[in-house]
Amino acid sequence: MASKGKPSPRSAVKPLSDAQVAKLAREHTLVDPMRDFPTGPNRKANVAEINAQHPKGTKRLLTGVDVVFRASCKTRAWGLDNVPETGPFITAASHVTMFDVFVPMASLFHMGRRPRYMAKAEMAKWPVIGKWFQLVGMQPVQRHAGKAKAIEETSVGILISGRPLTVWPEGTVTRDPQKWVMSVKEGVGFIALEASRRLGREVPLFCAATWGAASINHWWPWPRKNVVMCYDHQLEYGDLLDDMDDWGDEPPADKVNELTDRVFKRLNVLMEEIRGERFPAEGYWDYRTMSRKPIDIHA
Repeated sequence: MASKGKPSPRSAVKPLSDAQVAKLAREHTLVDPMRDFPTGPNRKANVAEINAQHPKGTKRLLTGVDVVFRASCKTRAWGLDNVPETGPFITAASHVTMFDVFVPMASLFHMGRRPRYMAKAEMAKWPVIGKWFQLVGMQPVQRHAGKAKAIEETSVGILISGRPLTVWPEGTVTRDPQKWVMSVKEGVGFIALEASRRLGREVPLFCAATWGAASINHWWPWPRKNVVMCYDHQLEYGDLLDDMDDWGDEPPADKVNELTDRVFKRLNVLMEEIRGERFPAEGYWDYRTMSRKPIDIHA
């Protein structure tokens, strides 16, 4: 089953300007996430995690990603010092293009962590690179197959084992014509709450918003475009865990929806800052109806 609609063309948005990047650089410490330990030499790599995830294959893929990004764009990031050195955590990342998914993935690899990441099963069938993705941590997701619970259970298991997990909570490339984060699926909320319940503590959850890749022409990417990611501070949701011993078989739907809503709003607030623009006054893009619905992302 194909995804609804099609992503809007590159012409739908303007490239991220040098002036906006300069403004962000005045407010944050921007680093190059496509090199090892971009936040400084005091960072310690999680050696056990690296050795457990096909280190040679990961290094080769990472080298290839670095070369492509340096040739086609100027990538910067802030907030990578928020990435934990050990233990499980969740990264909820924006998904504007197929290109920008590599930014949080490569950034975490360069920070010495090796997250598993949920990606559509079709990627596993891509020639050559599909097998590579699986070697370096891709967890294939069978979309539209009635397997949501199995996917959630696999994700929770990854976190309980002590490994980090990266998800793209929209479930596909945004269909918002202006390329904001569209409606988010409930899986990210369920996974975070259920993993926290089983571990008996709040699993750190971080939002990662990336902007700039939407305007890149992948056949002729020059001149290089600006791409900026914010790896946000930990999203708090401890208040939703207060009564977790009384949940029963799974987290209550209202708590799942509340956490999902927090992720959605935070991603768009971060996107506002990176883009230097305001979220559409008409509201968010609802993937189910393919239309805008009113919302205050700052509420």
